[in-house]
Amino acid sequence: MFTSARDDERPDVLLAGLLFHDLVLTGLPKPPAAGEEIWTDGMGCGPGGIANLAVAAARYGLSTSLATVFGDDVYGAFGRDVLAVREGVDLSLSRTAPDWDTPVTVSLAYGDDRALVTHGAEPPYSQDELIGEPPDARTALVHIGAEPQEWIEKAAANGTRIFADIGWDPAEQWAPDVLRQLELCHAFVPNEGEAMAYTRTESPEAALRALAGLVPVAVITRGPEGVVGVDQTTGEHAVVEAVATDVVDATGAGDVFGAGFVAATLAGLPLVDRLRFAALGASLSTRSRTGALAAPGLAGIAHWWRAEGSIDPGLRKQYGFLADILPADAPQAHPAAPTTPRNPRTSTTR
Repeated sequence: MFTSARDDERPDVLLAGLLFHDLVLTGLPKPPAAGEEIWTDGMGCGPGGIANLAVAAARYGLSTSLATVFGDDVYGAFGRDVLAVREGVDLSLSRTAPDWDTPVTVSLAYGDDRALVTHGAEPPYSQDELIGEPPDARTALVHIGAEPQEWIEKAAANGTRIFADIGWDPAEQWAPDVLRQLELCHAFVPNEGEAMAYTRTESPEAALRALAGLVPVAVITRGPEGVVGVDQTTGEHAVVEAVATDVVDATGAGDVFGAGFVAATLAGLPLVDRLRFAALGASLSTRSRTGALAAPGLAGIAHWWRAEGSIDPGLRKQYGFLADILPADAPQAHPAAPTTPRNPRTSTTR
């Protein structure tokens, strides 16, 4: 069952990264042209960035510890309220920065695509400053980049299993040195564009073979084409199709996949079911607005599974493992993202 280990006091997941306030507009027929105004009836807001992973993990029943920086503004207070009070994320490693604005991203979603505009500045505290000596944790979900984070190496040395993703290189240099950080990792989960660019290969399959020589578990997400993965610790190789759905907003779907893969790994599932569980959660997240608050969690997965007659028989057979791992009582559904921030109940600073 997807629950935190009862006899293990360590956090299930340790996270660190930049938090945003996301404002998502959906239902646009097309992106606006210069000088054009488009009205839409779809809007949602909520914490984004690293919050996408934190909420997704917490909603899978994982005890989640987050190190981030909140601005001392209404968006920062709203983000704290959502994460700590509503989602149960441990923020003891996080800080509120005086005279620093929470970064804001506006997302314009149209069709299966989106455009983003962001305002913000570098936070006054680095990840290493926030975490210091990392606490013992069962896993850590990290983003690797050009500048290695010292805390990740320390966490790996402590026995924390590191699950990593990587970002698009805006300079398109794709420095192969970045992949040396995979020596610290248990699993690496890039998308197919990133995987092929960093490995300098021409297909996801070739990229997977290259990555399999660098990290025990390599997974490549392919959007609507599904996902492929290999686990050298078990000798498994799997290809999983995406679960088709009507996309409202794809913001944060990759983060939901990552959190789901960690949850399924901690549950001890075979590789094909780990990929299926993660892919299902990512697909269901695109049905709602905003990344973090669209995460389906166990409630969304259970609702999908128990919707008799609405699941294709082939899918029901593939996802039969859900009957053994979902809680007997259907969890309460998570509320939709609000259109505007609502009365933050906490504004505690550290």
